[in-house]
Amino acid sequence: METTDSATEGDPLKRVEDGAGAGTPPSSTELKKKSCKDAIGFSKLTHWRTAVFFLSLFLCLTIVFAFSFIIPCPVRPQYRVTWNRTFSEAGLPSPCVFVIAVDGTDGEMLWERALDPEFHWAQCGLDKETSRTWDCLLSHSDKLTALDKYTGVLQWQQPQPPGLHSTVPVLSVPDLDGDKVSDVALVASENTQTQLVFLSGKTGVQIGSAVTLDSTSTANHLLHHTTERSHYVLLQKDTGLYGLALWRIAAQAKAGMEVGLKKDKHWEINASPTSGLVPIYESDSLRQVLRTGETKDPPNLLLVTGKEVALVNGKNLQLLWIFNTSSVLSEPSFGHYNQDDLLDVVVEEDIGNNTKRVVILDGKSGGVLWEVSLLATPNSPKPASIHTINSFSIFMFWGMMPSETNSSVPLTGERRSYLLHPLYSKVLLESTTSMDHIITFKATLLERGRHAAYIMLTGPGTEEAQGTVVLSKRKLKQDVSYSTVLRIGTSGSSETNEEIKEVFNRLRFSDW
Repeated sequence: METTDSATEGDPLKRVEDGAGAGTPPSSTELKKKSCKDAIGFSKLTHWRTAVFFLSLFLCLTIVFAFSFIIPCPVRPQYRVTWNRTFSEAGLPSPCVFVIAVDGTDGEMLWERALDPEFHWAQCGLDKETSRTWDCLLSHSDKLTALDKYTGVLQWQQPQPPGLHSTVPVLSVPDLDGDKVSDVALVASENTQTQLVFLSGKTGVQIGSAVTLDSTSTANHLLHHTTERSHYVLLQKDTGLYGLALWRIAAQAKAGMEVGLKKDKHWEINASPTSGLVPIYESDSLRQVLRTGETKDPPNLLLVTGKEVALVNGKNLQLLWIFNTSSVLSEPSFGHYNQDDLLDVVVEEDIGNNTKRVVILDGKSGGVLWEVSLLATPNSPKPASIHTINSFSIFMFWGMMPSETNSSVPLTGERRSYLLHPLYSKVLLESTTSMDHIITFKATLLERGRHAAYIMLTGPGTEEAQGTVVLSKRKLKQDVSYSTVLRIGTSGSSETNEEIKEVFNRLRFSDW
């Protein structure tokens, strides 16, 4: 039982009214008035809570309704499994030169633009992170034409720089003329010298004068940036690979234009005091220089010579590894065979008797991870790979198994394609889909996780020949059900053919 003195303490709802004694209980009238006030206040609070609840419910339902019915969901493109587009007019003599863009989903033409003949070269897919309104540059007749590859709209057209017959690749360089648009550089190599010209990325007008990079001819060129964000033009010469700082070139083209370009003191230590060339790799049989394509900054450099394949660190120019080889048949490609996050290298090596060895080299050490011998069929595209969401790649290459034909007889036109799954390295998936002369081939990802495909352009056997050209696309998984499972090596694989095919059918693809 509670005493009167402790009433306020025992019942928290009771309180001492102003002017009343601490121990004096309230009267019945006061209690009735207070309870009425409390009841009214509680009733109002309940109504407010109810109103807030229904208002919140209404807002939630409105948002759900808007996203479900009013705001349209993004529509996934409906990719056709395969399509072919025939250009019967291709290969006709001048003055027929056309640029055509085709939709990858169904092969329908997006746009077409006629150009003045003769056609020399085209390069699309230049660096995306720029302020340029175009991404395709074409050289034809005596003109340079910049196009938007998505619409075909002509952004600018300028005459070729006088006396300069440039070749691809086009180099995308930082803004040099101060118009806040990235510019481009063209390189031309003749028997006596190699020159470079800067063009405005906004208008195509030449910036400054032409610069002589070297007194001899160069076979190829690339643009490389260092960790200090300094740019170097890499020149492939008869004596090896050399770099020339972009700020040096810009200063020769126009005084003061090098002000905004950064210098790399680590590279410049090794620069020649007379020419400014930085030696990167010396070789008298250098054939190819490739960037590894890694997301690391800067990427490493892969060099192919007449007797070796070498990987050079793109940061400090240190030699990482060398793989000795007799002769490389095609341009190497890259993919993830193991899961160490470093790109591995696919090399096709000529081992004689119309036979080639397909080798996958470890990107970290240069050691052999996997290999197979195939008959070297003519007109075979270079190896390709498609990355998966599981951190490894599916590799694709061309040829024919030696057991299926007499290897001493040169093959004329027959070839087959092969798929390799790194986790099932004892089997190959062979496709016998017949194909004409392949002009160009590319394995690519059209939709993340769902749709990997290869796109081919086939046509006459020589560039001079005239005739029908066919552009075709085929889903990578489309050939799985029709392919043959080949067991390679001595141990083979314990899975059945149906299980192997199901592994390929369950693949989900990704970008790098």
